[in-house]
Amino acid sequence: MKTVQISLNSIEKVKSFVNDITKFDYDFDLVSGRYVIDAKSIMGIFSLDLSKPIDLNIHAEDNIDVIMDVLKAYMV
Repeated sequence: MKTVQISLNSIEKVKSFVNDITKFDYDFDLVSGRYVIDAKSIMGIFSLDLSKPIDLNIHAEDNIDVIMDVLKAYMV
């Protein structure tokens, strides 16, 4: 598992983020305080405080470089 900090501070960013990560068959979790949300769930993401960076847990062992390239646009 790898953890990175991302920022999803606009509706467009949330939509494009979900579209980008749903292309992968791995699990992604967003962690904000004590809340853990499935990162592929738009409704779940909007239940978080998006004004500050959020931790993204990536549950993948292989293709991590490809995933990181896709996530560059969202990383803090």
